[in-house]
Amino acid sequence: MNLNLKNIDWKRLVIGAVLGAVGGYAYYYFIGCQSGSCPLTSDPVKMTLYGIFFGIVLLYRTKKENTENHD
Repeated sequence: MNLNLKNIDWKRLVIGAVLGAVGGYAYYYFIGCQSGSCPLTSDPVKMTLYGIFFGIVLLYRTKKENTENHD
């Protein structure tokens, strides 16, 4: 896999990060563990960071290069 930073659609990554952050915090707020015994869902910072990560992963896409075969 060749990671070329010029081909990354940055708007999609930012949108994914924002939506993921909102989703991660919402998960913490509405569903998360209130007793503190759950190491992941009882901390809003961790859930927000995990949400950002998953939002970026879900919306990550590189621009397709035009690779036509001229045989």
